[in-house]
Amino acid sequence: MAAITRTPMTRRDRSNLRKGLLFISPWMIGFLVFVLYPLVYSCVMSFTRYSGFLTPVWLGTANYIRLFTDPLVWQSIYNTAFYLFWAIPVGLVVALLLALAMSRAVREVSAYRTALYLPSLVPIFALSFIFIVLVNPQYGIVNRAFGLFGVPNINYLGDPTSAKLVIVVLAQLGAGNIALIFLAGLNSIPRTLYEAAQIDGANRLTCFLHITLPLLSPVILFNLITGISAGLQVFAPAYIMTNGGPGNGTLFYMYYMYKNAFSYAQLGYACALSVVLFIFGLILAVIVYRLSQRFVNYELVS
Repeated sequence: MAAITRTPMTRRDRSNLRKGLLFISPWMIGFLVFVLYPLVYSCVMSFTRYSGFLTPVWLGTANYIRLFTDPLVWQSIYNTAFYLFWAIPVGLVVALLLALAMSRAVREVSAYRTALYLPSLVPIFALSFIFIVLVNPQYGIVNRAFGLFGVPNINYLGDPTSAKLVIVVLAQLGAGNIALIFLAGLNSIPRTLYEAAQIDGANRLTCFLHITLPLLSPVILFNLITGISAGLQVFAPAYIMTNGGPGNGTLFYMYYMYKNAFSYAQLGYACALSVVLFIFGLILAVIVYRLSQRFVNYELVS
């Protein structure tokens, strides 16, 4: 086997390398300061007892042993899994329906796209306060609307299950961002495929199942992975609307980590929680990506 010889860099090559490094230096500095350093620091602090003020005390694996025996951790895992199970599939369906509506060839399509996308521009904390009023058992619009059909007033935020479902519904108001990604995917599918299928007698449902969904599968995978990442970090609605209640029914994993860090001054334990969350999210993303090889179609024509 012939040895590979390296061609020495010319002065122009070195100049281009310096310029390239200079252009990407803002990203590199941001990655090192705001991503890599906090990640390494959290890993180190996860083995200590640290309040944020006093000197850290080395504990070894005590935080991780406590983590796996803490009942509130398992409660927060269940709540987060419940949220993921409902919010992600519903969110993908809602976003895809919005994208299909946005792609309609009508004169007012620009106005429709704006109206459908506007709710996703409202900050999540503002939506949380709005939902508190909407589902209020005394004067909320939701109870008044259901009251027209004889349904009694219900305190939706007073029950652990219904409180989680309210947060799931709240998440759908941000589907406009995902819908834009779906819309870009829909617009990249050649119209000639639909025309050929219609000539062969295919109806709209057949075209959707055999053309749209297969060619949209890479976009679905991307939105699925980003949705899992966002779902694992659900925090603001529980913090604002229910404060983790009732009965820890909305004590999501990220919110429990926040409480340990800033309410209980147990930053070391919170760092251990964050490390486990990072590892679990990474493993889950790898599993989804591996399984996606069975249904994701990267080719235009199979």
